[in-house]
Amino acid sequence: MRRLLENRNVLGLLFMVPAGVLLLVFLTYPLGLGTWLGFTDTKIGRPGVWIGLENYKFLWGDEVTRLALFNTLFYTFVASVLKFFLGLWLAILLNERIPFKSLFRAAILLPYIVPTALSAIAFWWMFDAQFSVISWVLMRLGLIHQYIDFLGDPWNARFSVIAANVWRGVPFVAITLLAGLQTISPSLYEAAAIDGATGWHRFRYVTLPLLTPIIAVVMTFSVLFTFTDFQLIYVITRGGPLNATHLMATLSFQRAIPGGALGEGAAIAIAMVPFLLASIMFSYFGLQRRAWQQGTEDK
Repeated sequence: MRRLLENRNVLGLLFMVPAGVLLLVFLTYPLGLGTWLGFTDTKIGRPGVWIGLENYKFLWGDEVTRLALFNTLFYTFVASVLKFFLGLWLAILLNERIPFKSLFRAAILLPYIVPTALSAIAFWWMFDAQFSVISWVLMRLGLIHQYIDFLGDPWNARFSVIAANVWRGVPFVAITLLAGLQTISPSLYEAAAIDGATGWHRFRYVTLPLLTPIIAVVMTFSVLFTFTDFQLIYVITRGGPLNATHLMATLSFQRAIPGGALGEGAAIAIAMVPFLLASIMFSYFGLQRRAWQQGTEDK
């Protein structure tokens, strides 16, 4: 027994058992139950029967579901791109020698550590049609002549919730990329500068290649968090106006809980899985390709 405990592989497996049990109970079981419900016509208060792919066939022809899929893809793409560029810019800025750098590094985390519901309520107030502080400031500056209907117009609402998501998600991207920048040896920049490389060349041929694995990981998490976003949308717009901000997650909840159609709601949730797997595989193969290029793949 003692020899087994001294084995690093066995000891590692033992340490993983508690986490594995928690994942099995709180992740595997709900996923399995959701998959099963997606193939049934279960309603709240009534057990369902197996109906095969009927829920998915209905959702394929459902205009609201197709709109929710478009909203989710648009929301995820635009928000993720903005978070990446803003986060990278902040990371590079905070990696330089600037006054009060530690204070700025701490302050940038505030949007991320504030509870999501509180952030959503704050943005809901800022985007209010009658009491919007944004519209008030713009009117005082003479830039607009009437209050902007942020949440009443479909496209305004889409970009409003994207702004809220970007504000909340940029700190995660920035701090993670900043940690990656800290691992790059200054001697590489010094050698590049001696060879006559400009600031852009140092970023293009030194910073970016070495930061690529971190970018792949952080953007995978960013895409996953954005694609499955629920709280911001539900608190700010509840999917309105005219379903313009409904994401797959919020529509799944609406159909399953207030609507009572558990099978249909579960089918919408399960339909998100292929998109999430595609994002994970894209990141994985990107990392593998990078490792092959650098000659660091496992042999």
